[in-house]
Amino acid sequence: MNKLAAIDIGKTFLGPSYGGSGGSIDAFQNLGGISQLVSLFLNISFVLAGLILLFFFILGGIGMIGSAGGSDPQKSEQAKKTLTSAVMGFIIVFASYWIVKLVEMMTGIKILE
Repeated sequence: MNKLAAIDIGKTFLGPSYGGSGGSIDAFQNLGGISQLVSLFLNISFVLAGLILLFFFILGGIGMIGSAGGSDPQKSEQAKKTLTSAVMGFIIVFASYWIVKLVEMMTGIKILE
């Protein structure tokens, strides 16, 4: 158990600025230009989109389980719509990520770090 407590995952998830003078706030203070601001915005956007997507998958799954065997088909239909919207959102976020990667390769500018 002591080995698990010694692992510092902050540097893995928050980058090398974790634990420095300002912690992960350094990412906001050391912006060198518009490209780094856009990169930071896109990284945060993809993380938030993933968390929202996970929430809707869980919400739709709970709705499907809750409506199973019930006499109200409207609840089941609402849960299906929630799951369908979550899948469509996943496809949009997935496609946008690869479009950004394609723009990165075509222009040679590092957008996502």
